[in-house]
Amino acid sequence: MNKLFKTLIAVAALTVTTVQAHAESALQAILSDGVLKVGTTGDWNPMTMKNPATDSYTGYDIDVMTELAKDLGVEVEFVPTDWKTLVSGVTSGKYHITGSASVSPARAKAAGYSDSYFSLATVPLVLAKNEDRFKDWADLDKEDVTVAATLGTTQEQQVKDFFPAAKHQIVEAPARDFQEVLSGRADAHITSNVEASTLVEKYSQMRIVPVSEAKAPTPVAMLLPQDDQVWINYVNTWIGLKQERGFFDELAAKWKLAN
Repeated sequence: MNKLFKTLIAVAALTVTTVQAHAESALQAILSDGVLKVGTTGDWNPMTMKNPATDSYTGYDIDVMTELAKDLGVEVEFVPTDWKTLVSGVTSGKYHITGSASVSPARAKAAGYSDSYFSLATVPLVLAKNEDRFKDWADLDKEDVTVAATLGTTQEQQVKDFFPAAKHQIVEAPARDFQEVLSGRADAHITSNVEASTLVEKYSQMRIVPVSEAKAPTPVAMLLPQDDQVWINYVNTWIGLKQERGFFDELAAKWKLAN
């Protein structure tokens, strides 16, 4: 085989690889099919909330994804998922992207992340009748205390890290950790400062523990296929533009998110 022929084969192989890379991008599939598929749990107030009666969603994430689809010139389809399968859904192609998810090394092993556009911190909640018993983090890390978390969430691991001495009540969606506290099956649960505010507003019997400081400040971002740099680049470009134009600030004000 002469050198010229080898060179031609190499160029052809590179061209095929490049064409395949573009063909495999979710961006091309979305534009071709006219549909952006978004994985969302529907159980994180005020980020994503599902109305079972109408099978529809509302929330901060829903507004973000509706705007992304609008700018892409396509329809948006919200695909139900839960926290334990959030990553596998995007890696398997069940949906093109997810709504907000806490950035974590564990998730980053399998999926890609967009740039972050918001950040959270973790706080504990208890029943109002127990607020004198729990004043800070150390009060929860005791053998006679049960702390709840939802399977597959960032808080599942945080409960184990923050409270090694306590009992851990891990529940599986659609059950939620705060329901364990409301029912008396757990003494406390932990969640983002954003969700905590909505919970105490909705349930008068719940209180945020007045801890000295919130733990684990964490950026949130969208999950995307890890090897699809074309799609990741598009989403990051879109996020940067929307940040400059105040879109995320307006949404934060609408949904009463403190950042």
